[in-house]
Amino acid sequence: MTDDRWFRNTSWDSSIASAFEEKLRRVRRKSQYLRIQSGHLTQTHPHVALELLDRYFELGDDFDHAQAHVDRARAYLAIGHTEDAFTSYEAALKREEEFPNLRTGAYLDLPYQIALSGSTHRYEQAMALLSPQAEARLMFAMDHFVFHATKALILASQANLVDARTHARLALEAASRDHSGFRHHPDAGLVSDKYAEAIALLRPLCDA
Repeated sequence: MTDDRWFRNTSWDSSIASAFEEKLRRVRRKSQYLRIQSGHLTQTHPHVALELLDRYFELGDDFDHAQAHVDRARAYLAIGHTEDAFTSYEAALKREEEFPNLRTGAYLDLPYQIALSGSTHRYEQAMALLSPQAEARLMFAMDHFVFHATKALILASQANLVDARTHARLALEAASRDHSGFRHHPDAGLVSDKYAEAIALLRPLCDA
């Protein structure tokens, strides 16, 4: 394991944990390594990620709090704790209000997960987050997809099929892009297979 990979493990077992703890013991700013390592485990080992994030927050080094809250939300989603995930996303957004120079994707992730989970009691919150100001921040195809997919799913559930169709088509157009538009990073921000569930829900809306 190279020196810059010991805190970026995507798998986890007792030997990896032992090696990580040994390295962590020797470094000064432990918080950043705990946060980064947790971010690599949110999908594969969410319970481990949550434990590492608890340790991160206990250290009180708040530089990367917004991303830590997002990582915590993703780990909660992986174990089916949807409301805990929503609360973590809200914490990330609150942190960004306090420190706007350090931003995450929580402004899109929260409404998207609300729509995907069918959490109707939060639809108003989700639509409020998808403001013109939020739309102005969109950069990658993935961002455009999530923005419009979220609107399409919520509008469809509210029987607004005309507007839902418009946003569904915009989302699928973003999903169809095969080049980022950035010459040196052609694959950056493209819509990946992890959005397959949403894509399947959007296709029927295009003909609604």
